[in-house]
Amino acid sequence: MEVVGDKNKMIFIIKVQTNKEESAIDLIADRVKKKNISVYSVLRPHGLRGYVILESEDRDSAEESVYNLPYIKGIVGKTITYDEIKNMLETSAATVSIEEGDIVEIISSTLKGEKAKVLRIDKQKEKVVVSLLGAVVPLPVTIKLDNVKVIRRESEGGLE
Repeated sequence: MEVVGDKNKMIFIIKVQTNKEESAIDLIADRVKKKNISVYSVLRPHGLRGYVILESEDRDSAEESVYNLPYIKGIVGKTITYDEIKNMLETSAATVSIEEGDIVEIISSTLKGEKAKVLRIDKQKEKVVVSLLGAVVPLPVTIKLDNVKVIRRESEGGLE
């Protein structure tokens, strides 16, 4: 994004069809270029499905850029501030610093609250393969990176 906090810029959350975020961004970008609409950026926040974020001069520009496009469901509520969404835009330290051998806690999905050991990390697909610590038979489970948090480093020693 350009200068954050500029009084001439507003940030909107746009509801889109899930798994069509990239297509929606392309359609918005094409319309903005063709009609020379005052939209400064449009992006898909990491780990958030079904929404894109749009930065424009005003609400009219935002509405014109998304009106009647495929995959777009509409603008969500009022404008928001950068501070309200910066955790979605800036990569968290836990995501960056996860390593093989770390003990993690699963923070979403059906396995929420379970502890597991990291076996493998696929940063391109944003997934991690873990082995559940409480399981009788160790099975590898693949989970999105943003669904786990590191609770103990392998370098800190063994299990409690």
